[in-house]
Amino acid sequence: MAHKKIFIVAGEVSGDMHAATLVRELRLLDPQITLMGLGGKRMREEGVKLFFDLTTIAVVGFTEVLKNIFLFRKLFWDFINKAVAEKPEAVILVDYPGFNIRLAKELKKRGFKVIYYISPQVWAWGENRVEIIRKNVDKMIVLFDFEKELYKKHGVDAEFVGHPLLDRVHLTMTKEEFLDAFYIKNKKPIIGLLPGSRNSEVEKMLPVMIESAKIIYKEFPEAQFLVLSASNVDINTYHNLIRASGLPILMLDSQHYNAIANSDVGLIASGTATLEAGILNTPMLIVYKVSFLTWAYARLMIKIPYIGLVNVVAGKKVAPEFVQFGAKPGPIAKETISLLKNKEKYNRVKQGLSQIKTHLGLPGASRRAAEIILKSI
Repeated sequence: MAHKKIFIVAGEVSGDMHAATLVRELRLLDPQITLMGLGGKRMREEGVKLFFDLTTIAVVGFTEVLKNIFLFRKLFWDFINKAVAEKPEAVILVDYPGFNIRLAKELKKRGFKVIYYISPQVWAWGENRVEIIRKNVDKMIVLFDFEKELYKKHGVDAEFVGHPLLDRVHLTMTKEEFLDAFYIKNKKPIIGLLPGSRNSEVEKMLPVMIESAKIIYKEFPEAQFLVLSASNVDINTYHNLIRASGLPILMLDSQHYNAIANSDVGLIASGTATLEAGILNTPMLIVYKVSFLTWAYARLMIKIPYIGLVNVVAGKKVAPEFVQFGAKPGPIAKETISLLKNKEKYNRVKQGLSQIKTHLGLPGASRRAAEIILKSI
């Protein structure tokens, strides 16, 4: 009997991470399966034959995509041609909607089975995308319970598996062990700075976070700041900004979850990290900036009141958002200081965050997704 062959596409660091976990489960269920596609180093480590590492050109926004438009176009059509040549039983598209929704259309024209894992944020961008998905996606596998209901209403075959972060977000050290390991035992407060997972994000967000930290430091001279680096961001981007700051900033390239859990407050770029902090019950401020054109386009398109994933999942503002023109050091520092000084307010935020897990289903999401995929091919 011929071995199953699946193509898979993930374009962001978080997508690469979730795709890699899915691939691991697929291989456990079917050790003979062949997987090829576009992704990042984590997928490669799990045995996916990569045509190109998409995470090396991870960008956000309209103008940022335009800068790489010819490369994206080449990768797009190369992938289509490889799919036609290799004839996989299915193509799994992981998040990354700007690229993957277009890919779904072309794949469906050619008769391929299209499975979408981690839904595009149709609830944020308006439901017109749902019709495109209905026509071009055979199976939608979603991480949030409210997504299944939205798709069901529009006649899309969708299954809710829960969120794979519940299997990933674990602590490996006690608080004492963490503080001792990094010589920060007598520092207080500890403030985590998470400026994103793309070069463009870090370049925009880290300077704002550092300037905010300077104001906070005046109020809390015993503070310790932790910058959590992303593996695919140029290390010099961090070093140059940290060196020039004059602040007690420790950069960590590991211990991600231990660092978030042991931070009193996080200044966090909008994205998966806000959900990680929510799961770990760490109060946070969401900070985000993009180019002006991207922001203007988003203002026209986004249909929900929040951009932070942790707020979207909670259905209310459990973390304040400082976005675009609001992403200024003064207001960010003021809110952080208020949170740290007002114990009642701080505990209220923690109480709001404690409900996040209830919206994310049960552990084992990646295994359930893998079972659904193998049953459908």
